[in-house]
Amino acid sequence: MTTIIISIVVAVVVTLLIAVPVSCKVAVANKVKQDSDTVGTAEDKARNIIDDALKTAETKKREAQLEAKEESLRMKNDLEKETKERRAELQKYEKRVLAKEEAVEKKANNLEKREADYTAKETEIKKKEKKVDEMHDQEVQELERISGLTSEQAKEYLLKSVEDDVKHDTAKLYKELESKAKEDAGKKAKEYVVSAIQKCAVDHVSETTISVVQLPNDEMKGRIIGREGRNIRTLETMTGVDLIIDDTPEAVVLSSFDPIRREVARIALEKLIVDGRIHPARIEEMVEKAQKEVDALIREEGDNACMEVGVHGIHPELVRLLGRMRYRSSYGQNALKHSIEVAQLSGLLAAEVGVDIRMAKRAGLLHDIGKSIDHEVEGSHIQIGADLCKKYKESALVINTVESHHGDVEPESLIACIVQAADAISAARPGARRETLETYTNRLKQLEDITNTFKGVDKSFAIQAGREVRVMVVPETVNDADMVLLARDISKQIEQELEYPGQIKVNVIRESRVTDYAK
Repeated sequence: MTTIIISIVVAVVVTLLIAVPVSCKVAVANKVKQDSDTVGTAEDKARNIIDDALKTAETKKREAQLEAKEESLRMKNDLEKETKERRAELQKYEKRVLAKEEAVEKKANNLEKREADYTAKETEIKKKEKKVDEMHDQEVQELERISGLTSEQAKEYLLKSVEDDVKHDTAKLYKELESKAKEDAGKKAKEYVVSAIQKCAVDHVSETTISVVQLPNDEMKGRIIGREGRNIRTLETMTGVDLIIDDTPEAVVLSSFDPIRREVARIALEKLIVDGRIHPARIEEMVEKAQKEVDALIREEGDNACMEVGVHGIHPELVRLLGRMRYRSSYGQNALKHSIEVAQLSGLLAAEVGVDIRMAKRAGLLHDIGKSIDHEVEGSHIQIGADLCKKYKESALVINTVESHHGDVEPESLIACIVQAADAISAARPGARRETLETYTNRLKQLEDITNTFKGVDKSFAIQAGREVRVMVVPETVNDADMVLLARDISKQIEQELEYPGQIKVNVIRESRVTDYAK
């Protein structure tokens, strides 16, 4: 850097030395021209000027050299200062690094010390664990000796205790939830059902498979039989009904599982008795008239049923099939009256829950339509009824209601559920149906057999015509918590294995007796 500055100064001085003589010469020349007369004086002045120029140049040179030296000193000082600062910074960093190294070394020493402590503690803990295990084994052996139970037996006993506690808690929770649900749902259900039953007043019905025709006298029996039995054979052949003429005074019994044929035979026989002319030709004529009369009556019954319920727009063939149900019974309950009752109950329940009343009545009226021809067509009345509704273009809601009213398929609407409930109410109300003695006793026996299969059951009794079963349990085997679960399991088993109208109440009874004697 100093060399560069010196070179610059020398160049400036040389330039000045070159420029100054040139200027002086020009001035001298001019002066010679102007002062030609005074040559000597001019030369003196020229020498003076040259001397001045040389002095000036020398002065400039010295100044430039001084400036260059000063600049060089200043830069040298700046460099030394910067170097000192850098050195001080480096020393500071070096001290910090040394301090960190010392700290890391201290931490490493502490870690080594802690590791040694932990190793010692771990060794000590292992010794204590070994000692604890030995003491545990000794205590277990001592407990086994005192209790007389092995560890496996004790574990089993403990699990049994926990299981009992869990059972108790589960039963308690189940009972609370069930009670709350029943309390909430039962109130509304009872209101709806009671309100519907109160508004729908129907008669108690009992249908049979025989009809009795009263005679004016016993002499009429012979006329009905006819010569060599030709009259009775003609009547039985034309109607498909069995005539039972026995010692019953002034009465003839008509027997047939087809109620329509039985009705035709009854009307024809009553007309023949009134007419008095009983012979094969007259019998054929009266049977034909009775058939037409029954057909007209069937249509009239169907129309009346639709008018009574307030349902319109049903296909005429379905109306005729409804009328046929007037002569069909189930467990002694008239099928048409049952359908009307279900329709009315469905409408009342639909009004309570806020759904389409007319559609509910329509579905309720047609739910058992398959029973009108189930003696003539293969299949269950549910499938037959669904096929009939499809054939005569009933809505999908009605078809699903017919299919689901006995739980064969899942209900797809609230109306289907309402009809299910109305069907159960109509069938289960007192006096609605009757069962044969054999069916009744079999159901009671099955009910008791199901309850007796459960563990802890001592005896069971089916009461209230099979509407309730009382289960007596062994108090030492079944506790209070188990009773709740047992009642639930029995109910589920009955639902799966038995078919019954309405519902069956399961009553589980646990009795504990303590006896002592005063002597």
